[in-house]
Amino acid sequence: MGGISIVAKHLKEARLRAGLSQKQLGIQAGIDEFSASARINQYERGKHTPDLQTLTRLAAVLHVPAPYFYCEDAELAGFILKFSALGKAQKKRLLASMDEL
Repeated sequence: MGGISIVAKHLKEARLRAGLSQKQLGIQAGIDEFSASARINQYERGKHTPDLQTLTRLAAVLHVPAPYFYCEDAELAGFILKFSALGKAQKKRLLASMDEL
C-alpha cells in the first residue's frame, strides 16, 4: 500500500469520528500535554507509528479495538468496528450464524 500507513489513516478517521482534537486525544491517552498534539500529528501523517502500548491507549480513548488500526481491508475494518459495538449476546448470536455459512 503506497502513501500513508493504514495505522495513520485509521487513527485519524477514529479521532475525527470521536470529535477530538489531536491534543485532546493525546492527553486523554496519557501523552504529556506539551507534546500531545505534535505526537498525534506525527502518528496521523505516518511519520512515526505508535508502539502497541500507546496504540492500545489511543484505542481505549477512541472506543475502538486496537486491531482496527491494522486492518487494511475496508469491509473488515468496518466489521471490526460494528462487532466491537455489539453486546455479548449479540456477538454470540452473530458468531453462531457465521458458523452456519
